[in-house]
Amino acid sequence: MRWQNLRRSSNVSDRRGMGGKAVGGAGGIFALALVVYLLGGNPASLIMEGVNRTIQSSASRPSKISPEQQAEQADFAAAVLGSTEDVWSQFVANGSYPPARMVLFAGATDTACGTGQSAMGPFYCPNDRSVYLDLDFFYELDAKLGAPGDFARAYVIAHEVGHHIQNLQGNLAKRKDNASSVKTELQADCYAGVWAHHVAEFGALEDGDLAEAIRAAGQVGDDKMQEKAQGYAVPDSFTHGSAQQRMQWFKTGFDSGEPAKCDTFGK
Repeated sequence: MRWQNLRRSSNVSDRRGMGGKAVGGAGGIFALALVVYLLGGNPASLIMEGVNRTIQSSASRPSKISPEQQAEQADFAAAVLGSTEDVWSQFVANGSYPPARMVLFAGATDTACGTGQSAMGPFYCPNDRSVYLDLDFFYELDAKLGAPGDFARAYVIAHEVGHHIQNLQGNLAKRKDNASSVKTELQADCYAGVWAHHVAEFGALEDGDLAEAIRAAGQVGDDKMQEKAQGYAVPDSFTHGSAQQRMQWFKTGFDSGEPAKCDTFGK
């Protein structure tokens, strides 16, 4: 991805180095588990692991990437966020697009949706219209999830900004159960595809970028994640959609470049 020439967003807050926030006792863990559920995740493992311990602070948890890599990835994240602003301002509110903010953190941090932690992966909080990102997730995406490449990383950010678009539209409120959660996540994938279509017009795409994003969408499908964790998939418990669904909806957005084609709720 040719991201170096993209405009950097000014809507980035950097909380790295400020220390993690500990969540003490079962009450804090269960409150955090509720946030995970509402954001489309599976809180079971968090509850099992978290009741008897607190979240490790960023001061005691070394980063998986070097300071130089951290600086580069923070710059990359600001560039990708800037490109989402440039793309979505074409579609939302006649050019008066209220952009999402991005908060970079390490370990754990306060959000308007409760305490966020790195184990949740990147997430969007509708209450403060912010995307939360621990840059170490990019290492996990490459080394553990099998989705390397800078455009795979950009897809993750674009997906979370897709939730911001849903929030502005009122579509996040449609998330009531697992089935509606899947539709919400697939629409965010489609919106990420719409972003990719238009960022290509900025000259940012290189050969292989589209394949990186599609592979990333597939690798974080519920079936893939469950098979890695427990050896089999349970479709009734899906909250994000299967690998095939996620890849398909990203491609729908990319091929059309039209947000109107992303009506997963009407399918």
